[in-house]
Amino acid sequence: MKILFINHKLLTSVWRSSRKLGGSVPQAARLFTSLNLSEFEAINRGDKEVPKYFNFANDVLDKWSKIEKDGGRPHHPAFWWVDGKGGEVKWGFEKLGFVSRKAANVLMGPCGLQRGDRVILILPRIPEWWLLTVACIRTGIIFIPGTPQLTAKDIQYRLQVSKPKGIITNDSLAPMVDTVSSSCPSLQTKLLVSEGRREGWQHFKELFEDAPSRHDCVQTQSDDPMVIYFTSGTTGSPKMAEHCQTSLSLGLALTGRYWLDFKPSDVIWNMSDTGWVKGSLGGVFGPWLRGTSVFIHSMPQFDPKELLKTLSKYPVTTLCTAPTVYRMLVQEDLSSYPFKSLSHCLAGGEPMNPEVVSQWKKQTGLQIYEGYGQTEVGMITANEKGKPVKPGSMGTAASPYDVQIVDEDGKVLPHGQEGDIAIRIKPKRPFGFFSHYVDNPEKNSAVVRGNFYITGDRGWMDEDGYFWFIGRSDDVIISSGYRIGPFEVESALIEHPAVVESAVVSSPDSVRRELCACTHWEQAPAVLLPRCCQTPEAAHNYQMALAPSLPPTQSPHQSLPQIPGLAQVPPQPPHCPTLLSVLLAAGGPQQKESFHLPFCFHKKTCLLLV
Repeated sequence: MKILFINHKLLTSVWRSSRKLGGSVPQAARLFTSLNLSEFEAINRGDKEVPKYFNFANDVLDKWSKIEKDGGRPHHPAFWWVDGKGGEVKWGFEKLGFVSRKAANVLMGPCGLQRGDRVILILPRIPEWWLLTVACIRTGIIFIPGTPQLTAKDIQYRLQVSKPKGIITNDSLAPMVDTVSSSCPSLQTKLLVSEGRREGWQHFKELFEDAPSRHDCVQTQSDDPMVIYFTSGTTGSPKMAEHCQTSLSLGLALTGRYWLDFKPSDVIWNMSDTGWVKGSLGGVFGPWLRGTSVFIHSMPQFDPKELLKTLSKYPVTTLCTAPTVYRMLVQEDLSSYPFKSLSHCLAGGEPMNPEVVSQWKKQTGLQIYEGYGQTEVGMITANEKGKPVKPGSMGTAASPYDVQIVDEDGKVLPHGQEGDIAIRIKPKRPFGFFSHYVDNPEKNSAVVRGNFYITGDRGWMDEDGYFWFIGRSDDVIISSGYRIGPFEVESALIEHPAVVESAVVSSPDSVRRELCACTHWEQAPAVLLPRCCQTPEAAHNYQMALAPSLPPTQSPHQSLPQIPGLAQVPPQPPHCPTLLSVLLAAGGPQQKESFHLPFCFHKKTCLLLV
């Protein structure tokens, strides 16, 4: 994969047109004339009013650029990217400002995008994702991140629901966009980040080279929308969670000190996908708010050995990744990889096994600090550095949130009792919350119970204020840190001509925590018969037919004989590793004579081999 900025030189060419692009920000309108982290923390705590105007690019990144220029920051790059093959990009805050202004002019010039327009941004871990994210913030354009694992159907849904004016992606996904764009009338601009060209797409590299480097950041109000994330739920398709200019960008001011423990001399490697909120929190807003260097390895496919080699070669001080990654790493010979600078390890996205924490600490001497958060509200609880860590616990409430365990009526439950994990939002909504679910009043109402926002997770709190995760109160599947909505998988299954109904649940997995397991039926007279996969060839063809509809993280993984705790399960047909398992939720058909294929019962679940 070629990267556009590996050998980037400062370009001085300008467009023939010299018109000023973007609205200038009057200095008198700005609250912050210098970077004052204590002021940001006071805003987080609710001790100080949120300023009327705020823009992360102008009020944080450009301030760090000046500090860096004046020699007030260590000589770490603000952004440091490697591809593991010799490719490397290093930008200080000053260079980041330069290239992001040029990119802002690309967006507001030839792309025709303006403040308030929406643009879908789907790129892998390449420098252009960070560059264009900052450019969107500078211009007031609302960006909508998406994972590169999206399918054509996923992209079509996002285009139709969010009604963006533009989309930015690479040559891998552009063909998918072209297959569905005709059904998305709002889409006017398609920007391609690639060495090659494509008909109907504007070419970012060419436009960037000709773009002027002067751009005045637009004046955005603190409550103006900045970003929209699609987040999976139990019922229906993914919802749009909107954040304003300050909720994410300043929302980690306190967590950045107490959990992330960021300092300007630190270098963080956040391994999250660019399509998820954790990619922005741990790879943009959290570290750059405190002047911390963001380190990125492109790593298209996860490789534990490559990860360990990277930690041994580069001065990464902070590693933030999913528990699944640590589970894989402790299976390696860690003594063969002396870490160059690693001193702080963070985990989030799914529960962490106490045994993994113990093994990691035994082999590396480093404690893993687990955190728990959501797309909608950022960090909710965390094991903060300097506080005792209780293995298996999610830690204590992250400031500024008042986190409680509540019952079905919204009443606070006593210590030790299981209930819904909730955040108090009345009488005053805490700082850091998302604005709302876009165009979804029902969902906005559903997450409020009395004085609390309901996270959708179940847990309990001990007498010391530590929270312990039990599970989702809905059916969302969390696999390797990814949230998978059963409805999305069910919708893909039912597209197959042999399927008239489907259901999806999770199955435990020692590495990924959960896997997708599927139920699917073919209609027959009077009964539901699972007949569409009676041969190895049919099973293989069935799974191949599903492949275009499902991202890799949502593809069914597990076959029945591998599910823990089962006895007397009929053997799989030979040479059929892709055979899908079936789980029927309690309440499904209960009569043996209804089925003409092997099956068994496990507790209240009927399982059939298809």
